[in-house]
Amino acid sequence: MTFVDKLRAAWKKNDSLLCVGLDPDLKKLPEAVRGRPDAIFAFCRDIVDATADLVCAFKPQIAYFAAERAEAQLEALMAHIRVHHPSIPVILDAKRGDIGTTAEQYAREAFERYGADAVTVNPYMGGDSIEPYTRYPGKGVIVLCRTSNPGGSDLQSLEVGGEPLYLRVAKLVAGPWNANGNCGLVVGATFPKELAEVRARVGDLPLLVPGIGAQGGDVEATVRAGRTAAGMGLIVNSARAVIYAGSGTDFAARARAAALATRDEINRYR
Repeated sequence: MTFVDKLRAAWKKNDSLLCVGLDPDLKKLPEAVRGRPDAIFAFCRDIVDATADLVCAFKPQIAYFAAERAEAQLEALMAHIRVHHPSIPVILDAKRGDIGTTAEQYAREAFERYGADAVTVNPYMGGDSIEPYTRYPGKGVIVLCRTSNPGGSDLQSLEVGGEPLYLRVAKLVAGPWNANGNCGLVVGATFPKELAEVRARVGDLPLLVPGIGAQGGDVEATVRAGRTAAGMGLIVNSARAVIYAGSGTDFAARARAAALATRDEINRYR
């Protein structure tokens, strides 16, 4: 099953556009797992198991694992999801961006080493930096377009041929770069007007939308701007507001409650 197929099935089965981001910061981990040699894996595993029936995807951010030399724990987490929650796609948030044989190695890392269903990539080295990822049959390639951070405007809003650069990226990803039908875009919830513009340009292409929760994006504005006509098309990411909802022994149950509330709030506007 391809990434897009898994995503569509999860949207329907779990009645959810929510993606839970897995950003394990050792300083914020609950006492119940802190100090364990596999603390990062144990924390993320318990969050995953508590929320898997409420989400359309999980999104581990590779930097949180790599900075703690916890790549083996990330591999174990990816394997755990494949075995115990095989219907939920996993997006490796790596934001890779390079050309030629280097891009090929990054693609191998995401899809062969970690077994991700999709990976985030940076488009600003052009189409040949994206192509090595699209070679993998069925794997998703989610391209940065209009990011949620304020500084994204420094480049993404620059006019290129009479339109902002982020719309040029959107058209390329929805057009020639998507020859294998496995691309999506990252568009931040903090820019609902731009999100609506991107949706109008790309049809039903999947949009990964960070920025709700701790970053302050408005859920109603996000969903109304980015949903497809069928009320689908979005992967609305929330990380810190879900995974750090509790700090006691019941941290996983608290995460589940936060995920349920967020999913239901998203569904209210579909």
